Amino acid sequence: MELLGVRDILEMANAVATSRGQAAPYRVEVASSDGEPVALWGGLTLSGVRNLAGYRAAVDTLIVLGGPVAEDAAVADPTLATGIRRIALRARRVVGICTGAFILAECGLLDGRRATTHWLYGDSLAERHPTVEVDTEPIFVTDDCVWTSAGVTSGFDLVLALVEADVGVDVARQCAQMLVLYLRRSGTQAQFSAAMTASRSAQRPQRAPVTEIQAYIHDHPTADLSLTALADRVHMSPRHFTRVFTAEVGVSPGRYVERVRLETARSLLAETDDSTETVARAAGFGNYQAMRRAFVSALGVSPAEYRRRFGAAGPDLTLAV
Repeated sequence: MELLGVRDILEMANAVATSRGQAAPYRVEVASSDGEPVALWGGLTLSGVRNLAGYRAAVDTLIVLGGPVAEDAAVADPTLATGIRRIALRARRVVGICTGAFILAECGLLDGRRATTHWLYGDSLAERHPTVEVDTEPIFVTDDCVWTSAGVTSGFDLVLALVEADVGVDVARQCAQMLVLYLRRSGTQAQFSAAMTASRSAQRPQRAPVTEIQAYIHDHPTADLSLTALADRVHMSPRHFTRVFTAEVGVSPGRYVERVRLETARSLLAETDDSTETVARAAGFGNYQAMRRAFVSALGVSPAEYRRRFGAAGPDLTLAV
Protein backbone atom coordinates (compact mmCIF):
# COMPACT_ATOMS: atom_id res chain seq x y z
CA MET A 1 0.00 0.00 0.00
CA GLU A 2 2.80 2.41 0.87
CA LEU A 3 4.73 1.84 -2.32
CA LEU A 4 1.82 1.82 -4.75
CA GLY A 5 -0.14 4.51 -2.93
CA VAL A 6 2.75 6.97 -2.86
CA ARG A 7 3.58 6.26 -6.49
CA ASP A 8 -0.05 6.65 -7.58
CA ILE A 9 -0.38 10.05 -5.91
CA LEU A 10 2.69 11.34 -7.73
CA GLU A 11 1.46 9.95 -11.05
CA MET A 12 -1.95 11.46 -10.35
CA ALA A 13 -0.24 14.82 -9.84
CA ASN A 14 1.35 14.36 -13.27
CA ALA A 15 -2.05 13.66 -14.84
CA VAL A 16 -3.72 16.62 -13.15
CA ALA A 17 -0.89 19.02 -14.01
CA THR A 18 -0.81 18.02 -17.69
CA SER A 19 -4.61 18.32 -17.90
CA ARG A 20 -4.13 21.95 -16.86
CA GLY A 21 -1.54 22.56 -19.56
CA GLN A 22 1.41 22.30 -17.17
CA ALA A 23 4.44 20.08 -17.54
CA ALA A 24 4.38 16.81 -15.60
CA PRO A 25 6.21 17.62 -12.36
CA TYR A 26 7.46 14.11 -11.58
CA ARG A 27 9.30 11.23 -13.19
CA VAL A 28 8.82 8.38 -10.76
CA GLU A 29 11.11 5.38 -10.60
CA VAL A 30 11.16 2.48 -8.17
CA ALA A 31 14.41 0.84 -7.10
CA SER A 32 15.39 -2.14 -5.00
CA SER A 33 18.81 -2.81 -3.53
CA ASP A 34 19.70 -5.35 -6.23
CA GLY A 35 17.29 -4.47 -9.03
CA GLU A 36 15.39 -7.71 -8.61
CA PRO A 37 11.57 -7.78 -8.60
CA VAL A 38 10.06 -6.86 -5.25
CA ALA A 39 7.92 -9.46 -3.47
CA LEU A 40 4.69 -7.93 -2.14
CA TRP A 41 2.10 -9.35 0.22
CA GLY A 42 -0.44 -11.81 -1.16
CA GLY A 43 1.95 -13.49 -3.58
CA LEU A 44 2.27 -10.46 -5.87
CA THR A 45 5.56 -9.34 -7.38
CA LEU A 46 6.53 -5.91 -8.66
CA SER A 47 8.88 -5.97 -11.65
CA GLY A 48 10.44 -3.19 -13.70
CA VAL A 49 12.45 -1.78 -10.79
CA ARG A 50 15.87 -0.12 -11.00
CA ASN A 51 19.04 -1.34 -9.36
CA LEU A 52 19.82 0.96 -6.45
CA ALA A 53 23.46 -0.13 -6.29
CA GLY A 54 24.10 0.99 -9.85
CA TYR A 55 21.81 4.02 -9.83
CA ARG A 56 23.72 7.16 -10.80
CA ALA A 57 21.01 9.54 -12.06
CA ALA A 58 20.33 12.76 -10.17
CA VAL A 59 17.39 12.44 -7.78
CA ASP A 60 15.29 15.33 -6.58
CA THR A 61 13.30 13.49 -3.93
CA LEU A 62 14.32 10.14 -2.44
CA ILE A 63 11.42 8.30 -0.82
CA VAL A 64 12.27 5.31 1.39
CA LEU A 65 9.37 2.98 2.08
CA GLY A 66 8.78 0.97 5.22
CA GLY A 67 7.33 -2.49 5.70
CA PRO A 68 7.49 -5.53 7.97
CA VAL A 69 11.28 -5.97 7.54
CA ALA A 70 12.26 -2.29 7.51
CA GLU A 71 13.50 -2.23 11.11
CA ASP A 72 16.46 -4.43 10.23
CA ALA A 73 16.66 -3.96 6.47
CA ALA A 74 19.62 -1.59 6.39
CA VAL A 75 21.54 -3.69 8.91
CA ALA A 76 20.86 -6.93 7.05
CA ASP A 77 21.67 -5.42 3.66
CA PRO A 78 24.68 -3.04 3.71
CA THR A 79 24.24 -2.48 -0.03
CA LEU A 80 20.84 -0.95 0.64
CA ALA A 81 22.24 1.45 3.24
CA THR A 82 25.16 2.42 1.03
CA GLY A 83 22.93 3.12 -1.97
CA ILE A 84 20.41 5.16 0.02
CA ARG A 85 23.10 7.20 1.75
CA ARG A 86 24.85 7.95 -1.53
CA ILE A 87 21.68 9.12 -3.29
CA ALA A 88 20.34 10.99 -0.25
CA LEU A 89 23.44 13.14 0.04
CA ARG A 90 22.78 14.52 -3.46
CA ALA A 91 18.98 14.72 -3.26
CA ARG A 92 17.08 17.93 -2.57
CA ARG A 93 14.66 16.15 -0.29
CA VAL A 94 14.59 12.83 1.58
CA VAL A 95 11.39 11.15 2.76
CA GLY A 96 10.81 8.19 5.06
CA ILE A 97 7.36 6.57 4.99
CA CYS A 98 6.27 4.73 8.16
CA THR A 99 9.06 2.35 9.28
CA GLY A 100 11.22 3.64 6.45
CA ALA A 101 12.47 5.96 9.21
CA PHE A 102 14.50 3.02 10.57
CA ILE A 103 16.38 2.78 7.29
CA LEU A 104 17.03 6.52 7.19
CA ALA A 105 18.22 6.41 10.80
CA GLU A 106 20.57 3.50 10.09
CA CYS A 107 22.03 5.55 7.24
CA GLY A 108 22.67 8.43 9.66
CA LEU A 109 20.18 10.67 7.86
CA LEU A 110 18.11 11.37 10.97
CA ASP A 111 20.94 12.17 13.38
CA GLY A 112 20.07 15.27 15.37
CA ARG A 113 16.71 15.57 13.63
CA ARG A 114 13.12 15.33 14.77
CA ALA A 115 11.32 12.45 13.08
CA THR A 116 8.25 10.27 13.38
CA THR A 117 7.26 6.73 12.52
CA HIS A 118 4.31 4.45 13.19
CA TRP A 119 3.35 4.83 16.87
CA LEU A 120 3.83 1.10 17.43
CA TYR A 121 7.54 1.36 16.54
CA GLY A 122 8.40 4.71 18.11
CA ASP A 123 10.01 3.33 21.27
CA SER A 124 12.12 0.93 19.22
CA LEU A 125 13.34 3.70 16.93
CA ALA A 126 14.25 5.91 19.89
CA GLU A 127 16.05 3.06 21.65
CA ARG A 128 18.04 2.02 18.60
CA HIS A 129 18.89 5.55 17.52
CA PRO A 130 19.18 7.85 20.56
CA THR A 131 20.49 10.72 18.42
CA VAL A 132 17.07 10.95 16.73
CA GLU A 133 14.35 13.04 18.36
CA VAL A 134 11.44 10.64 17.91
CA ASP A 135 7.94 12.15 18.12
CA THR A 136 5.10 9.71 17.44
CA GLU A 137 2.29 12.20 17.99
CA PRO A 138 2.07 13.91 14.56
CA ILE A 139 1.20 12.10 11.34
CA PHE A 140 4.24 13.56 9.60
CA VAL A 141 7.23 15.67 10.50
CA THR A 142 9.41 17.98 8.47
CA ASP A 143 12.94 18.78 9.63
CA ASP A 144 14.66 20.91 7.02
CA CYS A 145 14.95 18.70 3.92
CA VAL A 146 14.01 15.44 5.65
CA TRP A 147 10.37 14.38 5.90
CA THR A 148 9.04 11.39 7.84
CA SER A 149 5.52 10.03 8.20
CA ALA A 150 3.67 7.83 10.65
CA GLY A 151 1.65 4.78 9.61
CA VAL A 152 0.85 3.80 6.04
CA THR A 153 -1.93 6.18 5.03
CA SER A 154 -0.32 9.16 6.76
CA GLY A 155 2.33 8.81 4.09
CA PHE A 156 -0.36 9.84 1.62
CA ASP A 157 -0.88 13.06 3.62
CA LEU A 158 2.84 13.70 3.46
CA VAL A 159 2.99 13.14 -0.31
CA LEU A 160 0.01 15.44 -0.87
CA ALA A 161 1.92 18.06 1.12
CA LEU A 162 4.90 17.51 -1.20
CA VAL A 163 2.65 17.96 -4.23
CA GLU A 164 1.22 21.15 -2.79
CA ALA A 165 4.71 22.50 -2.14
CA ASP A 166 5.95 21.52 -5.61
CA VAL A 167 2.99 22.22 -7.87
CA GLY A 168 0.49 24.21 -5.85
CA VAL A 169 -2.62 23.72 -3.75
CA ASP A 170 -4.99 23.44 -6.73
CA VAL A 171 -3.23 20.40 -8.15
CA ALA A 172 -2.93 18.82 -4.70
CA ARG A 173 -6.61 19.44 -4.01
CA GLN A 174 -7.68 17.84 -7.28
CA CYS A 175 -5.47 14.82 -6.56
CA ALA A 176 -7.15 14.49 -3.18
CA GLN A 177 -10.57 14.70 -4.80
CA MET A 178 -9.70 12.06 -7.37
CA LEU A 179 -8.35 9.73 -4.70
CA VAL A 180 -11.08 10.55 -2.15
CA LEU A 181 -8.55 11.74 0.40
CA TYR A 182 -8.43 14.60 2.87
CA LEU A 183 -6.72 17.79 1.83
CA ARG A 184 -5.20 18.26 4.07
CA ARG A 185 -4.49 16.71 7.41
CA SER A 186 -1.61 18.77 8.70
CA GLY A 187 1.45 17.24 10.25
CA THR A 188 0.13 18.28 13.67
CA GLN A 189 -2.83 15.92 13.37
CA ALA A 190 -2.36 13.20 15.97
CA GLN A 191 -1.61 9.63 14.84
CA PHE A 192 -4.07 8.16 17.29
CA SER A 193 -7.16 9.33 19.09
CA ALA A 194 -6.32 10.97 22.38
CA ALA A 195 -8.18 8.32 24.34
CA MET A 196 -6.23 5.49 22.73
CA THR A 197 -2.98 7.39 23.10
CA ALA A 198 -3.69 7.75 26.79
CA SER A 199 -3.97 4.01 27.29
CA ARG A 200 -1.87 2.47 24.55
CA SER A 201 0.98 1.66 26.90
CA ALA A 202 -1.39 -0.71 28.71
CA GLN A 203 -4.38 -1.50 26.53
CA ARG A 204 -5.77 -4.11 28.90
CA PRO A 205 -5.34 -3.14 32.58
CA GLN A 206 -5.04 -6.18 34.81
CA ARG A 207 -7.14 -4.76 37.65
CA ALA A 208 -10.91 -4.70 37.22
CA PRO A 209 -11.35 -1.40 39.14
CA VAL A 210 -9.07 0.38 36.67
CA THR A 211 -10.99 -1.00 33.69
CA GLU A 212 -14.26 0.05 35.29
CA ILE A 213 -12.97 3.55 35.96
CA GLN A 214 -11.76 3.90 32.37
CA ALA A 215 -15.23 2.91 31.11
CA TYR A 216 -16.85 5.36 33.51
CA ILE A 217 -14.61 8.21 32.33
CA HIS A 218 -15.40 7.49 28.67
CA ASP A 219 -19.15 7.22 29.32
CA HIS A 220 -19.42 10.25 31.62
CA PRO A 221 -17.02 12.99 30.45
CA THR A 222 -19.18 15.70 32.06
CA ALA A 223 -19.25 14.04 35.49
CA ASP A 224 -17.09 14.98 38.44
CA LEU A 225 -13.87 13.26 37.39
CA SER A 226 -11.64 14.80 40.01
CA LEU A 227 -9.03 12.58 41.61
CA THR A 228 -11.01 12.39 44.86
CA ALA A 229 -14.26 11.47 43.09
CA LEU A 230 -12.62 8.74 41.00
CA ALA A 231 -10.77 7.31 43.99
CA ASP A 232 -13.99 7.20 45.98
CA ARG A 233 -15.70 5.18 43.24
CA VAL A 234 -13.18 2.35 43.66
CA HIS A 235 -12.84 2.76 47.42
CA MET A 236 -9.18 3.74 47.38
CA SER A 237 -7.30 6.65 48.81
CA PRO A 238 -6.40 9.27 46.16
CA ARG A 239 -2.70 8.50 46.59
CA HIS A 240 -3.11 4.74 46.22
CA PHE A 241 -5.54 5.15 43.31
CA THR A 242 -3.09 7.41 41.47
CA ARG A 243 -0.29 4.88 41.92
CA VAL A 244 -2.43 1.94 40.74
CA PHE A 245 -3.99 3.77 37.79
CA THR A 246 -0.69 5.18 36.55
CA ALA A 247 1.03 1.80 36.79
CA GLU A 248 -1.78 0.08 34.84
CA VAL A 249 -2.55 2.71 32.21
CA GLY A 250 0.73 4.55 31.78
CA VAL A 251 -0.57 8.05 32.54
CA SER A 252 -2.02 9.72 35.62
CA PRO A 253 -5.81 9.81 36.16
CA GLY A 254 -5.91 13.56 35.56
CA ARG A 255 -4.02 13.24 32.28
CA TYR A 256 -6.28 10.40 31.16
CA VAL A 257 -9.41 12.42 31.91
CA GLU A 258 -8.08 15.39 29.94
CA ARG A 259 -7.30 13.22 26.92
CA VAL A 260 -10.70 11.54 26.96
CA ARG A 261 -12.40 14.92 27.13
CA LEU A 262 -10.18 16.16 24.34
CA GLU A 263 -11.11 13.19 22.17
CA THR A 264 -14.79 13.72 22.92
CA ALA A 265 -14.50 17.35 21.87
CA ARG A 266 -12.61 16.42 18.70
CA SER A 267 -15.37 14.02 17.68
CA LEU A 268 -18.10 16.58 18.33
CA LEU A 269 -16.27 19.30 16.43
CA ALA A 270 -15.74 17.01 13.45
CA GLU A 271 -19.17 15.38 13.37
CA THR A 272 -21.64 18.05 14.54
CA ASP A 273 -22.37 21.72 13.93
CA ASP A 274 -22.85 22.47 17.64
CA SER A 275 -21.31 25.71 18.83
CA THR A 276 -17.85 25.48 20.36
CA GLU A 277 -19.29 26.51 23.73
CA THR A 278 -21.82 23.66 23.55
CA VAL A 279 -19.06 21.24 22.58
CA ALA A 280 -16.92 22.41 25.52
CA ARG A 281 -19.73 21.67 27.97
CA ALA A 282 -20.63 18.32 26.37
CA ALA A 283 -17.00 17.21 26.51
CA GLY A 284 -16.67 18.09 30.18
CA PHE A 285 -14.45 21.14 29.87
CA GLY A 286 -17.10 23.43 31.32
CA ASN A 287 -16.30 26.41 29.11
CA TYR A 288 -14.67 27.25 25.80
CA GLN A 289 -11.50 28.76 27.22
CA ALA A 290 -10.63 25.57 29.12
CA MET A 291 -11.21 23.53 25.96
CA ARG A 292 -9.14 25.94 23.90
CA ARG A 293 -6.19 25.67 26.28
CA ALA A 294 -6.34 21.86 26.04
CA PHE A 295 -6.46 21.94 22.24
CA VAL A 296 -3.56 24.36 21.86
CA SER A 297 -1.45 22.44 24.37
CA ALA A 298 -2.10 18.97 22.89
CA LEU A 299 -2.65 19.65 19.19
CA GLY A 300 -1.16 23.06 18.53
CA VAL A 301 -4.42 24.42 17.09
CA SER A 302 -7.55 26.07 18.46
CA PRO A 303 -10.91 24.23 18.42
CA ALA A 304 -12.11 26.54 15.64
CA GLU A 305 -9.06 25.76 13.50
CA TYR A 306 -9.46 22.05 14.21
CA ARG A 307 -13.07 22.17 12.99
CA ARG A 308 -12.05 24.12 9.90
CA ARG A 309 -9.52 21.44 8.97
CA PHE A 310 -11.36 18.30 9.95
CA GLY A 311 -15.05 19.15 10.30
CA ALA A 312 -17.54 17.32 8.09
CA ALA A 313 -18.44 20.54 6.33
CA GLY A 314 -15.04 22.17 6.55
CA PRO A 315 -13.27 23.43 3.40
CA ASP A 316 -10.32 21.09 3.85
CA LEU A 317 -12.40 17.92 3.59
CA THR A 318 -12.54 17.41 -0.16
CA LEU A 319 -14.25 14.34 -1.53
CA ALA A 320 -14.99 13.28 -5.09
CA VAL A 321 -18.65 13.85 -5.97
